[in-house]
Amino acid sequence: MTSIYDLWRSAVTDSRPVAIATVVEGPGVGAKILVGEDIEPVGSLGDPDLDRVVVRDAIGELAGGRTGVRHYGPHGEAREETVSVFIESFAPPPQMLIFGAVDFTGALVRIAKVLGYRVTVCDAREVFATHRRFPQADEVVVDWPHRLLERVGDRLGPRDAVCVLTHDHKFDIPAIIAALGTEVGYLGAMGSRRTNAERLLRLEQDGADMDEVRTRLSAPIGLDLGGRTPEETAISICAEIIAARTGRPAASLSVTEGPIH
Repeated sequence: MTSIYDLWRSAVTDSRPVAIATVVEGPGVGAKILVGEDIEPVGSLGDPDLDRVVVRDAIGELAGGRTGVRHYGPHGEAREETVSVFIESFAPPPQMLIFGAVDFTGALVRIAKVLGYRVTVCDAREVFATHRRFPQADEVVVDWPHRLLERVGDRLGPRDAVCVLTHDHKFDIPAIIAALGTEVGYLGAMGSRRTNAERLLRLEQDGADMDEVRTRLSAPIGLDLGGRTPEETAISICAEIIAARTGRPAASLSVTEGPIH
């Protein structure tokens, strides 16, 4: 039987996200569970309910690339400290590429950083794409968006996101077509419904696979939260990204059943 450490070593060697949860205080000190991409949870902390809750939390921590200690009751109860579990994530942070150095970009950078993304802002207009305007961005690139995707697109995967905020066809049409050629997990584009209708027509005229466009492109970008400010809009975008990543319907917890997180 393959050990937890063998599975961990294989995942890290292959650059696949993986996390190990270890009891560091309380019953079962030293017990471990491993979770990861394309890996069924392996191991046990000694209680099936505790296992279920810790697996859920470890997957969440891994998605954000975070490491830390979580506290539980003996059966996974919240707001108790009988059991302390150290969750150690081994994963590069997910990437978010934001195309367009516009008013909404700064707010989206800030929210994305809270969620653990490595954020790149890209705009071909040198006067707008500056570190001074976006100090929290990990990288600010002065170039056409589709040219950046040609360089880094092969490194994008299901945990990553591309957000096209330019709502200028000469920028966003090439960017969307280039993004569709990657394995990025989320692709969204900002603009009014009228802008989006024009965008879809231009994508079709430029030879985009419209079935793939309808399946993968979220436009207008974000969930309908009624947001008005750039910060509220950024939250609606990130909420849609989370829903897309987890495969959960974007619905209020008050009208759904089953696990709430």
